[in-house]
Amino acid sequence: MEAGAEAEPLLPPRRWRAGRGLWRERGGARSAAEDGAGADNDLYINQAIVFIEDAIQYRSINHRVDSKSLWLYRWYYSRTCQWILSLTITVILALAFIEEPSSLTITSDVRYRLPAWNPPCGLTESMELLCFLVFVVDVSVKSYLIGWKEFWKNKWLMAYILTLIVSLADWIVSLSFFCKESVRIRRILRPFFLLQNSSMMKKTLKSINSTLPEMASVLLLLAVHLSLFTMFAMLLFARTKDNQQDKEWVVYFRNLPDSLTSLLVLLTTANNPDVMIPAYSKNRAYSIFFILFTVLGNLFLMNLLTAIIYNQFRGYLLKSVQSSLFRRRLGIRAAFEVLSSLKETPASAQQSCVSVGSLLQVLQKAEMDSRCKQAIMRSLKMCSCDQLSAAQFQKLFEELDKDAIKQHPPSPEYQSYFMQKVQFAFGHPYFGYLGNVVALANIISICVVLVMDADKQPSERDDFFLGAINCFFILYYLLEMLLKILAMGLKRYLSYPSNRFDGLLTVILLILEIATFAVYGFPHPGWRPEFMGLLSLWDMVRLVNMLIVFRFLRIIPNMKFMALVVTTLLDLVKNLRAFAGILVVVFYAFAITGIMLFKGAVVPLGNTSAANTTHDNGTLQCGTYEQLEYWPNNFDDFAAAVVTLWDVMVVNNWQVFLDAFSRYSSPWAKIYFVAWWLISSVIWVNLFVALLLENFIHKWDRRCQRESLSDIEYQRTVELMFRDVLEEPTEEELMEKLHQHPHLHLCR
Repeated sequence: MEAGAEAEPLLPPRRWRAGRGLWRERGGARSAAEDGAGADNDLYINQAIVFIEDAIQYRSINHRVDSKSLWLYRWYYSRTCQWILSLTITVILALAFIEEPSSLTITSDVRYRLPAWNPPCGLTESMELLCFLVFVVDVSVKSYLIGWKEFWKNKWLMAYILTLIVSLADWIVSLSFFCKESVRIRRILRPFFLLQNSSMMKKTLKSINSTLPEMASVLLLLAVHLSLFTMFAMLLFARTKDNQQDKEWVVYFRNLPDSLTSLLVLLTTANNPDVMIPAYSKNRAYSIFFILFTVLGNLFLMNLLTAIIYNQFRGYLLKSVQSSLFRRRLGIRAAFEVLSSLKETPASAQQSCVSVGSLLQVLQKAEMDSRCKQAIMRSLKMCSCDQLSAAQFQKLFEELDKDAIKQHPPSPEYQSYFMQKVQFAFGHPYFGYLGNVVALANIISICVVLVMDADKQPSERDDFFLGAINCFFILYYLLEMLLKILAMGLKRYLSYPSNRFDGLLTVILLILEIATFAVYGFPHPGWRPEFMGLLSLWDMVRLVNMLIVFRFLRIIPNMKFMALVVTTLLDLVKNLRAFAGILVVVFYAFAITGIMLFKGAVVPLGNTSAANTTHDNGTLQCGTYEQLEYWPNNFDDFAAAVVTLWDVMVVNNWQVFLDAFSRYSSPWAKIYFVAWWLISSVIWVNLFVALLLENFIHKWDRRCQRESLSDIEYQRTVELMFRDVLEEPTEEELMEKLHQHPHLHLCR
């Protein structure tokens, strides 16, 4: 079907009437125009609804806009369809945990792991087929809605179809071999389904791709730095006639691969000062080489890479967010244009305008945040005019760009003078400060008891004191919660996240304390009954104490700087889903690749060669994979692979993995781990630091411009982070883009 072959006309053809600047309907039979007026108006209303919803979600408006396509479009972006699509993506990604090699074992330690249950052939394949069918429907609907001309311009959709074709072909091969094939290509392609479903992830990936040239220059400089110092090291620590003096050469600089690996690990400081000690013990002057390498590489070049990533990526992300703003303004302007074509628009108007009634009709049907909808409707009711110009129309929807503000309900109004005094006393901030002091005293008392009982045997421990103080403090927390509810009212009390946190933990503590009394009785000297019920007394007391320690986090909202840091972190968790999604994609792809390369490579110590032991006494070499008992870190199943990759990303002792998998599989295994280190620890972590800095700096700059967080809560998105520096698109840019719409034909 061609792009312009909609089932119904869009905007009716118009002609320019000179001197008035007004678009008028072409001449024709008046009765025919009146008959079609109602259908046209319904179409324009539906188009405006969809364009406004596109603007809210920062979606492109370049899709079909006939009545049937609009129904299909809204159905596709409904919560139900998107939930089904998200569930399908989750299911197909989660299959890696249960399909062969299955992760359904208690431990991943190769010494103790029992044979895992593997699903029969056809079970996971059937689930995969259902997921593929959902994806086929998804790509078909997307391709139809944008039109075939736009489809050939969309690389993501073409890659989507190619991924589905390859996955289905590999699925057929699996069934042909009765699920016995060792390599499944479709498993490594699964993260693409997550990637293509998120527009923000696509923008983030595009920004990362644009930042790569600048990062490559610093990485090249790092490679030169590493290569030069490797040559210096091989010359400096060359083999001599005295074997006792060659420990540095034997352990770290025996050949070029070992030398490169040793200095690369030193770049991350994971093997510092181990790599220096043999030479340093021989001559203190050798320390200058290692210090100089670390200063230049780790302190200068690595931090320079962070600065470049922050500067360049912020610029590219800013461009991406700028395009999102343009999409929002374009969607709002498109809604204005179609609404201005309604038959009720006065013909005598000097410029295009939209009636307030038609906009209210659109708002009632559009899916948008209730806060924004109510704010726009209030503005419309306060407006004295019946017609809205383009500027007025656009200004109304600037409500979408504002911070999400949550105001707390008012406190109850008591008539009694006594109740008013009680409300004032227990609603005052000082009462909250008193609760913080009590919580601190509770923590200190728990610490004192734990220190006193640290070296005692369980049979010697008297839990009377700890049980008694827990009982006292829990009763205080319960009283504090009830008094706050009395002073603030239940709705206002629950409107504060800190109160919900306190209240939930208080209820849990009360239930645990009642259960303890019911099973073991009230605290008394020598309170050490035998194990009864699901948990021993000591286990229940420990659980209560852990919750009390966790409850101490209530002090955070009362410390402004700490609250600022915590809200920054919470905003990152809420808004940076794109970064988390890309990390999931990278983790998934590398984990599957690791399983293909290293599955079964690590074997228990009884089957290993003598290469893992010293030559003199047969004991394990210090610092090796075997001596450190890193056996649970392997690639024998998906869950174990993910944990292993996480341990390597942290780079603490990652040289152990480089050495072990080089011995167990191939020396080329180092390339896999170095690639993972570059992508995860160098690139992704630095990108995360860049966005963390940007978010924190933005909040820090605005902290004096806002009211106290106790009365009003602000919630910001990634787009709102950059709102102050974004440029508004001009009228000409919007109209030019609208005229380029493949399915919406404007004549003015």
